[in-house]
Amino acid sequence: MKKISAVLALSVAFAAGAVVSAQVHDWHDLDKVHDHVVEAIHEMEHARASNHYDMAGHGVKAEEHLHAAEHELSLAIEASRRH
Repeated sequence: MKKISAVLALSVAFAAGAVVSAQVHDWHDLDKVHDHVVEAIHEMEHARASNHYDMAGHGVKAEEHLHAAEHELSLAIEASRRH
C-alpha cells in the first residue's frame, strides 16, 4: 500500500508539473514547475524512507531522474531570465 501511495504521489506531482509546463510564458511559470519537481523529490525521499528504501532499485532511479529534471529546470529558468 505504501508503494502504491508513493507512486501515486509521484505521478500526481509529475502530472501537475507537466500541466504547468505546457503553459510556460516566462521564467515564473518554469519556477512553479521547479517547485513541483522539488516537492516530488521530497515526497520520493519520504516514500523511500517509509518503504525502508526497498523498491528494487526503482526508487533510487526515480529520485535520480527527479534530480536531473530539477537541474535542467534550474538551467532553463536562468536562461529564461536572461532573455
